[in-house]
Amino acid sequence: MTDETFGYARSTDGAYIAYAIVGDGPVDLVWQFDWFGNIDVIREDRDWGEIVDGLASFSRLILHDRRATGLSSRNVSVPDLETRTADLVAVLDEVGAGRPVLGGEREGGATNILLASTEPERVRSVIWYAPTPRSVWAPDYPFGVGPEYVASEEKILELWGTTAYGDAFIRNEAAVGHDVDPGAAGVIARMARNTATPDVAREMSRIWYETDIRPLLPAVTAPTLLLGYSETDDTEAALLDHVAERMPDARTAVLAGAESDHRFATLFDTIRGFIGVDEAPVLDTVLATVLFTDIVDSTSVQARLGDRGWRRLIERHHDIVREQLTRFRGTEQDTAGDGFYARFDGPARAIRCAVEITERVRDLGIEVRAGLHTGECEVADGKCSGLSVSIGARVMSKAGASEVLVSQTVKDLVAGSGLAFEDAGEHELKGVPDRWRLYRVAG
Repeated sequence: MTDETFGYARSTDGAYIAYAIVGDGPVDLVWQFDWFGNIDVIREDRDWGEIVDGLASFSRLILHDRRATGLSSRNVSVPDLETRTADLVAVLDEVGAGRPVLGGEREGGATNILLASTEPERVRSVIWYAPTPRSVWAPDYPFGVGPEYVASEEKILELWGTTAYGDAFIRNEAAVGHDVDPGAAGVIARMARNTATPDVAREMSRIWYETDIRPLLPAVTAPTLLLGYSETDDTEAALLDHVAERMPDARTAVLAGAESDHRFATLFDTIRGFIGVDEAPVLDTVLATVLFTDIVDSTSVQARLGDRGWRRLIERHHDIVREQLTRFRGTEQDTAGDGFYARFDGPARAIRCAVEITERVRDLGIEVRAGLHTGECEVADGKCSGLSVSIGARVMSKAGASEVLVSQTVKDLVAGSGLAFEDAGEHELKGVPDRWRLYRVAG
């Protein structure tokens, strides 16, 4: 068994994120299991223990418990994807991992995708085992689970932490073709108790059912390895292809041997070979959330105030907007007259910034409207451009006074953030193909 080093990283809001370093290989490899687990007892599970020791045999393996679970701070809100990514960055900074390989399984890989798409310079490459960019079925995603599975999952969560929960979990996973040791009910129950309390477990499940990170995939420019096992049918290969087709530099590997005594030997060999590829160049594209705002009925306001009064109003308006951009870590990209264009690396912060702006400018006797979209942007001289930016501007054009509208992509990325939305219907966006469903930020 490989030795471990434990520690805590402090996230930007003061939460403690527990981490473990296993092994001392030449490459930093982050590995994120799904939310179920605890780095202190994870090796008690047969499969997870073998994965940890196998990966640590050729890397400096970095593990951590996400906040509200395991050994990390429990007296905090259940994290959304953006918060989880910030916590991962805190761990990487704490352990001195400059450009690691980001690896993970199932929904645990979502954080890696967000970091790789928003800060490509920090990532050497990405490994995603059993990738699940979305968990529930949709007409364009036949790989997700159906409502029967979701209902069953919610029901067995009432047994959380008990051996009965372990038995029910095994049956539920087997129903969707996932291989789980039938004798592991006791270990699963103990792992559940060491992961989180029942309320946190329910919230974690809810967040993932509401999340769809497929819009992020085209912005991951780092070399990516998508892995799966298949013994009986081609479903896993089809899922890997579905994900790979949406990524610029992804390769797939469907491995055999899931039922053998050496089921992970091929997995480790494949990952070792992949880690040996050349590092990814830093490309001139990035995933960003763009925010556009402008003053409603600005012409009539200017006519009423006159040029001097209008100039004073604009100066105060700009001060408010820039104060909130600083507060929510947004980057001003452009301003023209009474409008602002800014970019963010986190959609939840972008939404909260927009809401604060719409509320604070009312003290000036004016109202603004705001629109947001998340997508891949071209970057030149620090400024984002491209179709995603145009979509953000078009979304804003559909907003009314003191209204913040977001695209479906933004809404799907902030599940668990505490933000609420109202369906604003489908719209045509000038110059943009297709019809777009928009959502109004509520409350």
